[in-house]
Amino acid sequence: MTEYELQHGYGTANLWRSGGVAKIELARPESLNSWGASLSADLWSAFETVRDDDDIRAVVVTGAGRAFCSGADLKDEDEPFHTESGHPDLERKLQKNYHPLLTGLRRLPKPVVAAVNGPAVGVGVSLALSADLVYARRSAYFLLAFVNIGLVPDGGASALLSSRIGVARASELAMLGERLPAERALEWGLLNGVFDDDAFEAEVDAIAAKLAAGPTRSYAGIKAQLNAWNYTGHEAQLALEASLQQEMSETADFAEGVLAFIEKRPANYTGR
Repeated sequence: MTEYELQHGYGTANLWRSGGVAKIELARPESLNSWGASLSADLWSAFETVRDDDDIRAVVVTGAGRAFCSGADLKDEDEPFHTESGHPDLERKLQKNYHPLLTGLRRLPKPVVAAVNGPAVGVGVSLALSADLVYARRSAYFLLAFVNIGLVPDGGASALLSSRIGVARASELAMLGERLPAERALEWGLLNGVFDDDAFEAEVDAIAAKLAAGPTRSYAGIKAQLNAWNYTGHEAQLALEASLQQEMSETADFAEGVLAFIEKRPANYTGR
């Protein structure tokens, strides 16, 4: 297994380094790496470092503990956003806390590998799919949980999923809100590979090391080509998702979905 040295601990994220490979690690294991304002700030600081350091030629994004990312932190009070009417301002929150990092990874002229070490939920799915290559532990799963509380996918998930697995399967994940096990995700074409849990880190490290030793400019060109073909409308899609998410946040169904989640009971949706 590759030996990484800790370059910087930001509080809720860590930046590790091994030669030309940098590893950005979400480090809130006690909350399954749920994503709030503090994590956004720390991830951006780590991203700026790997972006600006020419000696870093490949990037791995992973999670500490038993999860990759459990999605947005619904209890986050570090930087609450509310509209004048008192509703959660999810549109502004998405634009400030999530979009910069997700688009930054997608445009980074270096290969990015997502090492999905455990559950990837909600915006955690978007984070994983913003990478160029996505690998998962056999025990991991993916879950678009938005619909389960009356919301819609965000963070670019609607575009990223559709480009990888098509509209039919993207619709299934988004509308049914059920877990997609790693092995089935591989069969669907969502992933580049699945590794046994005990071999996972070594396998990902080997891939990252190969990329770091490769032709970085070539990788950047390949990435630009694929982005131009598949994600020309990425920013517009992010804006649409954020706008629709704001609309959903002002519905009675969203209020009921969150309350039911907190009370650990089935939601009683009314379509309003």
